[in-house]
Amino acid sequence: MIKLAISGAAGRMGCELIRAAARSDDVVVSAALEHEGNSAVGADAGVVAGCGDIGVGIGVEAEAGDFDLLLEFTTPAATLAHLERCRQLRRGMVIGTTGIDAQGRKQIARAARSIPVVLAANTSIGINLCLALLETAGKVLGHCTDIEIVEAHHRHKVDAPSGTALLLAQAVAEPLGKDIAKDGVFTRHGHTGARKSGTIGFSTIRGGDMAGEHTVMFIGDGERLEITHRATDRRIFADGAIAAAKWLAQQQPGLFTMRDVLGLHRGGAPDED
Repeated sequence: MIKLAISGAAGRMGCELIRAAARSDDVVVSAALEHEGNSAVGADAGVVAGCGDIGVGIGVEAEAGDFDLLLEFTTPAATLAHLERCRQLRRGMVIGTTGIDAQGRKQIARAARSIPVVLAANTSIGINLCLALLETAGKVLGHCTDIEIVEAHHRHKVDAPSGTALLLAQAVAEPLGKDIAKDGVFTRHGHTGARKSGTIGFSTIRGGDMAGEHTVMFIGDGERLEITHRATDRRIFADGAIAAAKWLAQQQPGLFTMRDVLGLHRGGAPDED
């Protein structure tokens, strides 16, 4: 039985992870974390998640030996703080936090020399299949079409474009030798002039309770190919994270992605956000 610690246990994703763990016969939640001052601290994590008493109170830090792996879908600051603790304890991590900057990703890579880490901007199986499709589409159509990415999320999401949108863009850009930082167009306003050839455009929508929608368009003269993924329930991300945890429990130290978990191997750097 794999013992899991859940960070951000009282949040939307934390509760989904607790419920996903309760559906699995191979894992058990042994520790639940929240930031100090959260009203859920001290409450039973299962009760907070709506799946019944599991005998695990929500605390402000994990005790040594209480868990095998930490599932982290919170903020960059909390993620990096817990990363250091896991490194000290030699515990693995599944990191789904988005918005981590380049320096933070370097810290994760260094920690992965001594602990196993899955770093994924999106733990959905469907999104990771989309990545494989996009690499092929990019190679075939990328040089002769205009590429646009449209993403939509709930009103509470704080980063834009989403980590998943950037991940999808990277899958298209790498075979074309493009750099998202240089070739990405993130805002359009006023008199922008004609669209510059070779760029990748981003459009962001925020509203309601949308779990996440992403469409990559390859727009040519006379035809358009669209690859779309729609998440209708956060359960898919939690189930993917639990699958990643089960896989990671069998791994030696290293930095992995969901595509490693699913056996969708490719060349290039690990998926970041």
